[in-house]
Amino acid sequence: MITNLVLATTLALAPSPGFSWSVQPSGPDGPTGRDYFSYSAAPGDTIRDTVGITNRGAEKMTFKVYATDAFNTSDGSFALLTADRKPDDVGSWIALAERTFTVKPGKRVDVPFTVKVPENATPGDHSGGVLAAVTQQETTGGGQKVNVDRRIAARLHLRVNGPTTTALKVDRITASHEGPLVGDRTVKVSYRVTNTGNIRLTAKAHVYAEALFTWPQGTAADREIPELLPGSSYTFTDEITGVLPAGPLQAAVRLTPADPSELTPARLSATTRSITFWAVPWVVVGAVAVVALLLLRRRRPARC
Repeated sequence: MITNLVLATTLALAPSPGFSWSVQPSGPDGPTGRDYFSYSAAPGDTIRDTVGITNRGAEKMTFKVYATDAFNTSDGSFALLTADRKPDDVGSWIALAERTFTVKPGKRVDVPFTVKVPENATPGDHSGGVLAAVTQQETTGGGQKVNVDRRIAARLHLRVNGPTTTALKVDRITASHEGPLVGDRTVKVSYRVTNTGNIRLTAKAHVYAEALFTWPQGTAADREIPELLPGSSYTFTDEITGVLPAGPLQAAVRLTPADPSELTPARLSATTRSITFWAVPWVVVGAVAVVALLLLRRRRPARC
């Protein structure tokens, strides 16, 4: 019995001994230096392009070439649908005249394809990839034969003309703190970022804490938010160190989005969300309790 196994899509060279290949945008005269396919088009447009597949291994290889849709994984990574899932977005708009190619070692094949944008395509970004897959039969440690499908892709981003919405939203935020009773605390802030617009976005996140009267607390955290496709979410956790337990505190996340395609000329507006939590100043509470106890004792009438 032979089992089919599809390995997760990778955008690097395939990690199989003796088998190595690359997939990149190409043209009539070979690779064009583009890192990925990027287009701007109107509904009804047709785009013609070429993908280059290079056999970097020592043996002849046969590739299955096809296109599919992209999505963000739970950790925010860019990924493509597995071969057993049918695309219903930009991957279904791409047509190739041929799908199977045999390439000698050290050689490249340039494969033309067309992208037909539907008349009813929605404005905004549509992301996918053009893949070259190789199926190899391998034997497991238990002696079972499996067909392993390894894939490498060139990313493809297509922006359909029309109204665009650029919106990143922090739709969930929590804050907790830990540390000694006396001294500074560490505040952990977890927050989920969702792309509620219709174009892919990256962002810079600034995570900070404040006490009453916007008194800055601790050392803020900064991070780069990876590219999020429309409708995708990812949860991050950052730490703010050196926070004084000053009673009611506010933890906040400020997102400054950016369009990685550079097709949006205007500067995008930042958005901020915050949450209030308590970091009890036990030293102060203890001191107040001691003072109160002493005052209470002083006020007690003397016994005869």
